Amino acid sequence: MTNMKEQIDILVKLQKIEIESGDIQSKLSSVSEKLDSFDAGLKEFEQSMVDKKSLLNDLSKKYRSYDSVVQTNLAMVKKSQEKLGAVKTNREYQALLKEIEELKTKNSQAEDEMLLCLDLMDETEKDICVKKEEYSKLKERVSSDKETIMQEVEHGKERLAKLKAEWDSISSRVRPELLGKYMMVSQRVKGAAIAPVKKSVCNGCNMNLPPQMYNELQRCDSLKFCPNCQRIIYWEQS
Repeated sequence: MTNMKEQIDILVKLQKIEIESGDIQSKLSSVSEKLDSFDAGLKEFEQSMVDKKSLLNDLSKKYRSYDSVVQTNLAMVKKSQEKLGAVKTNREYQALLKEIEELKTKNSQAEDEMLLCLDLMDETEKDICVKKEEYSKLKERVSSDKETIMQEVEHGKERLAKLKAEWDSISSRVRPELLGKYMMVSQRVKGAAIAPVKKSVCNGCNMNLPPQMYNELQRCDSLKFCPNCQRIIYWEQS
């Protein structure tokens, strides 16, 4: 039968295994969230490309609309000019000249808008080309990051299996009643069930132990609990 110090040492090893297992499980539980964030990033980038293409399409439609206005006005200008030779009064002549001038002014404004559309279309097309390159790199990086994460998941699962086997093997060397108390404390404190005491201070709650308890603890002949946090405590030499 192992003495109390050896039993405590085994419990400390069990706790280390549980802490490492908990860290691994925490990382594994966050994998899905990480993968979702990668996909969300890609979708956001894809949407920005869709928006750019939609803008380019709208600009193209706007350009064609202005071009249609220009062509219509040019046709009207031509007809009005043809009428100039047939007018009989100065009033009609001046009216046609005013009409032609107004049509030319409208065309000038429409052509300015067409030039603006062409500039914006050119800028948008360049943006789309840049985004395509960025998207290709992002997709490649995301694929690589996903592969790395999945490899880490497999390593984590393998490590968990080894830790469980190690826990099962080591826990069999603990007296059933001590293991039961350890498990009970672990569930109650929702964390470390066993804590070292250094210089009369419990490392679980940072509270000082009564001098008599600290002296008894150093004998390592019985299981002791911190009177403040109720953790199992053991003496650790400074």
